[in-house]
Amino acid sequence: MSAASLPVEDSPPDGLVSEVALQSARSVPEELSPLVESIRERLGGSLEGVILYGSCLHKNDPTDGIVDFYAVVDRYENAYRRRLYRFANALLPPNVFYLEADHGHTRLRTKYAVISMDDFEKGTSTWFHSYIWARFAQPARLIYARDEGSRARIHDGMARAVMTFLRETLSAVPDGELDARTLWIEGLTLAYAAELRAEKDRARVLTDLNLDDYQRLTERAAPGLGHRMQVVRDAWYRPTVSPRDRRRAIRRWRLRRWQGRMLSILRLMKAVFTFENGVDYIAWKVSRHSGVVIEVTPSMRRHPILNGPRVLWRLLRAGALR
Repeated sequence: MSAASLPVEDSPPDGLVSEVALQSARSVPEELSPLVESIRERLGGSLEGVILYGSCLHKNDPTDGIVDFYAVVDRYENAYRRRLYRFANALLPPNVFYLEADHGHTRLRTKYAVISMDDFEKGTSTWFHSYIWARFAQPARLIYARDEGSRARIHDGMARAVMTFLRETLSAVPDGELDARTLWIEGLTLAYAAELRAEKDRARVLTDLNLDDYQRLTERAAPGLGHRMQVVRDAWYRPTVSPRDRRRAIRRWRLRRWQGRMLSILRLMKAVFTFENGVDYIAWKVSRHSGVVIEVTPSMRRHPILNGPRVLWRLLRAGALR
C-alpha cells in the first residue's frame, strides 16, 4: 500500500447510509441562513451542497465564534473565475474562505472550505490522510443540497467516512473487548494527533457529547466490518486484526502524524490567498492548535508570500511540527 491512498472498499451498509441521512437532516439554527445564502451567491451553480460541522454545531450557537462549513462543488473550473484558486484547490484541497453576514442586528462569521464532489468522495474513502474522512465520520448537518442526486452522493460519502474511520481505528487499537465510546475516543485521538491540534481531551469531550450518535453509527457500520471486528454484545466489540496488520496500521498512523503536520502548515500558508487578514488568522490558528505564538509584523502583512518560508522555519524550530 502506498502513502497516497487506501484500498477501495465495498459500498457502506444501507443501514449506515440511512442513519447518516437521519443525523445530517436534523434542524439547525435559522441564523445560519444568511451565511448559506452568501456562499450560494459566491459559488453559484457549481454548488452541490453545504455541510455544517465543528464547534458551532456542537454548541448549537452560530453567534459564538466562527461557523465552519464545507461547500461541495461540482468542478473547481465552475466554482472560480481566478485560475489561481482553481489550481490551488486542485493541488491541495480544500480552499478556505472567510465571509460575514448579518442576521438582524447580529454579525455572523464563517470560514468555509471548498472541495469538489470528486475530491470529497475520494477524501472520505481512499485518501491516505485522515483529514477528510475523520472530519466527516463525526456529526455534521447537510443544510443545503442542489438536488436529490447531490444529497445522495454526499450522504454516501459521509457513510464511507465512518467506515474508513472505523477500519483504520480497529486496525490500530489493542486486542480485547471495547465499547463504542472507547473505540471513538481512540480513533479521534489518533486523528487529532495527525493534524496541527493541541486541544487536550478533545476526543473524549466530543465523543461524550454525541455518544448516542456514535453508538448508532458503529452499530449500523458493523455488518460491513465483519472481518475486522466481532460484535460481543450491545455496543461492545472485539477487533479481529492480526498482529501483523496491527503493526502496519500503527505505522500508517505514525506516517499520518508526520504528513499531517506538513499538510496543516501548507494549508495555513495557502489561506493567505483567501482570508481577509490571512496572516493574522494563521498566527491565531497556529497558537490555538499548537501553543506556538507567532508575532505578526507589518512586513509579514505586506508580503505574506515572501515571509512564508521564514514563518515555516520558526514553526519548525518552535516545535509546532513535532
